[in-house]
Formats: sequence, C-alpha cells, structure tokens
Amino acid sequence: MPTILGSKIRRLRTEKKLSLDQLAELTGSSKSYIWELENKNPPRPSAAKLAEIANKLDTTLEFLLDSGGEISTEDATDAKFYRQYRQMDPSTKAKIRQMVKLWSDDT
Repeated sequence: MPTILGSKIRRLRTEKKLSLDQLAELTGSSKSYIWELENKNPPRPSAAKLAEIANKLDTTLEFLLDSGGEISTEDATDAKFYRQYRQMDPSTKAKIRQMVKLWSDDT
C-alpha cells in the first residue's frame, strides 16, 4: 500500500506528465527505486535522493515528508521559489521585484 510520501510523488510526477523512467533519469535514480517509493514503504529512503526528487517535481522535501497535510502544494511551490530567489544576484532580484510591482499596479 502506498505511503503518503509515495502518493505525493506519484501525483506530482503524473501532473508533470513524467514517466517513472523519466523521473528516475532526472534524479539519477533507478526506475525500480522510484516505483518502490511510490508503491511500497521503503525502510529508509535517502534524504539526498528525496531532496533531488522534490527539486525535479518543483516542490520541497518538507512537503513530501509532511504526513499531516499541513503544507499545501502551493505553499511548497512558493517556498521553493523563495529559496531560488534568495540565491539570485541582486540585479535579477531587482528585475523580479519590478515585474511584481508592475503586475500589482494593474490590479
């Protein structure tokens, strides 16, 4: 029986129209490893591998591991974006802030 983790991985993978093979290739995993994560209760999935899977599925490790449903998909997407934003150079950040200001001025 799939775990909450497995169900989340499968849902995000299918939403992105990725096959097991494709996600395995993107994350440097085997197809069987991804299948086991989705369909079984692996004893100790690798944190590094789960982080890579979360990255390729545009979410966070925290979202994948949240078994209480406290983190929404949207919150996880926002958190991932903010982490990426924090690593950008100052000029790129300024451009993004300017675009957001233009959008908010339209409303």
